Amino acid sequence: MSETKKINNIGLLLKDLLKQRTLSMRKLSELTEIDTATISRIINGKRKANPEHLQKFAVCLGVPIVELFEAAGYPIEQEKEKNHFDDIHSSIESIQKILESSKMYDKKFTIESVEQQLADYKQYAQTEEGKETILKRFDEKLQKVGSIGPFINNLKDMFVKFSTMKGTTGQLAIMGSALLYFILPVDVIPDYIFPIGYLDDAIAVQLVFGLLKVKR
Repeated sequence: MSETKKINNIGLLLKDLLKQRTLSMRKLSELTEIDTATISRIINGKRKANPEHLQKFAVCLGVPIVELFEAAGYPIEQEKEKNHFDDIHSSIESIQKILESSKMYDKKFTIESVEQQLADYKQYAQTEEGKETILKRFDEKLQKVGSIGPFINNLKDMFVKFSTMKGTTGQLAIMGSALLYFILPVDVIPDYIFPIGYLDDAIAVQLVFGLLKVKR
């Protein structure tokens, strides 16, 4: 595949994503802090998106970063699994490569570390302090991050259920763990490492959805 074809693939994908989310290039520029002219050149195939661009696009558009890397022509070794839960595990290696290339995070990223953090937050979510943290700080954190992307919408749904107590004690504790993971800045990948700081939050939400399905 030629370099031009690879670049055109990312351009077509970005155009489609912007259309689906009713976003302009200018708005995407505001969200990602990438110059509008740079975004335009990437979309029109006049320049190649670098990993930092793709990381920001993934977070702001709410799409798997691996999908953007593949469209941009970066080599990604990943098996295509139909099972949604298996997809999480198969993405870990790719995420680790992204973290290493960013040179902003030098620890090994594992799904077990996310699961352990969720387990800790599950216990905390059942305390009065944990519940109060969720109810008082969720909207504030949401405003800082923005409300674009499927994992954000999933968190909003969980917050509504948690705040109205719609679910069993076990389900509410599980939902609370995801909400605390999102709210509190110290998780597996610290949130201050923007934009990659929210890659693990998205995976945490997927893991919680898997647990909730088992609980049904």
